[in-house]
Amino acid sequence: MSTTSVPTTSDPPSSSAGSSSSTGTRGRVIFVGAGPGDPDLLTLGAIAALADASAVILDDDRQREILGHPAITLGSDASVTTLGFTEGQKPLTPSARARIVLKQAAGGGRVVRLVTGDPFWDNAVADEAAACVRGGIDFEVVPGVSSLTAVPEYAGIDLVHAGGVQFASMTDGRFTKVATTPWGNAATVVVSTLVGHLSSLVDAARAAGRAGDDHVVLTLHGGSTNQVTVPCLLADVVTAMSATEAPDHDPVHVIMGVAAEQRGELSWYETKPLFGWRVLVPRTKDQASAMVARLRTYGAHSEEVPTISVEPPRSPLQMDKAIRGLVEGRYEWIAFTSVNAVKAVREKFEEYGLDARAFSGLKVAVVGDVTATALRAWGIEPDLVPRDEQSAAGLAAEFPPYDEVLDPINRVFLPRADIATETLAAGLIELGWEVEDVTAYRTVRAAPPPAAVREAIKTGKFDAVVFTSSSTVRNLVGIAGKPHPGTIIAVIGPATQKTCEEHGLRVDVVADKPSVVALADALAAFAADRRDAMLASGEPVLRPSQRKAPTRRV
Repeated sequence: MSTTSVPTTSDPPSSSAGSSSSTGTRGRVIFVGAGPGDPDLLTLGAIAALADASAVILDDDRQREILGHPAITLGSDASVTTLGFTEGQKPLTPSARARIVLKQAAGGGRVVRLVTGDPFWDNAVADEAAACVRGGIDFEVVPGVSSLTAVPEYAGIDLVHAGGVQFASMTDGRFTKVATTPWGNAATVVVSTLVGHLSSLVDAARAAGRAGDDHVVLTLHGGSTNQVTVPCLLADVVTAMSATEAPDHDPVHVIMGVAAEQRGELSWYETKPLFGWRVLVPRTKDQASAMVARLRTYGAHSEEVPTISVEPPRSPLQMDKAIRGLVEGRYEWIAFTSVNAVKAVREKFEEYGLDARAFSGLKVAVVGDVTATALRAWGIEPDLVPRDEQSAAGLAAEFPPYDEVLDPINRVFLPRADIATETLAAGLIELGWEVEDVTAYRTVRAAPPPAAVREAIKTGKFDAVVFTSSSTVRNLVGIAGKPHPGTIIAVIGPATQKTCEEHGLRVDVVADKPSVVALADALAAFAADRRDAMLASGEPVLRPSQRKAPTRRV
């Protein structure tokens, strides 16, 4: 990836004979369709473009959630900026957006302009592309899933009906007679606009011949875990939207006509088991992505609160000696018990100028699939991943015993946290191995979260909290206090459950195996059972944060 305008080896030679000047990297703008809001709708082309970007320009801050998706990797030097709004909280004009894009590309980098929906269909960025042409900047387009078709599907609306569908993207609020006249004869009309333009839209629809009692579905934040769908009649659109308190500059999709009448029969997204749930994920910051991604598939909105900070060991001598021993062939096995252990060893390798080839001839074991994924990202395929229980005890149970005939070396390198248990080391020693147990990193308590988050934890604004280790329990309680009694507590295993109970927390959900994916699945299953029980008893389906909590947790 090139992020500066300096000559590169791939640059073509100057066409001027005898010229001593060199050609710098030429700026390029890639307009990337991001879909309606669900990061899972990004195309492979979009992911590749983001990986090569020297700068990313967003429509608004809501798109930052997309950049947090585990499939997306930005360069360490890539800048991220947001177009934002004018001082009057109105969207920027196309010319103002174009100036920002051109300024970013002028330095010779690859600028990704991340666009909601499809670039040329939903967001009218043709003016920005034309400005690139006038400014001598190359551009390309990575099409995305159009919000005009995707948002109705996320709202549970089938658009295939006799009479046809009229689609219109009118974020500028210009509902001309020429553009809106076809609305009168269409069975269904789908319009993308802004909340502040709804009154004008209603007037245009009525002038085109649509009746005031026409069925309408309004969808805010379509395709995201914050999606809000409001059914109403055309005459009541403005009143219904005012109840949501959405600001005028928020995008909204309006579906009116035959298709809107049948929305209740096909609603699927907003009936996901965790839809609308606000879930607290207290983890080390760089390990939350898999959990957050899985919870999102069930409709949850996750908020990560770092409770543990990972730092190097106080003295590097022990790790330095172990890395030298690894290169010199001192070990038969290396066993990784966490992603952080992989990261610590990799950083030491890079410090010494080594790469994955130094593992040649060494057998590698990992505690579970998540750690195996981190290892494969380094280009190393593990020799042993527990098939059953993915934990230190599970790895010890499946680890081969030392054999004097088959194993030329009897040592195992075990890089781990300073506070890790002795379970694996003790199990390997029983199998006849000599274990070099090395502190590869330290885990310390993170700084307290913002006051608003602490208040939300204590007052029950979170619907659930997911604990992935005993240390996350202790540290969250230490930096933010105990979760509210009405908050659902989900834990990764029995040891974490015991720690919760020691701190006076009643555990509602225990994963059937120790993995973050299994924990998210278990919480979703609990929520689905809870919803079904409410429906069976005739109760309204309310999230835990909407119900009155018991006075005691235990």
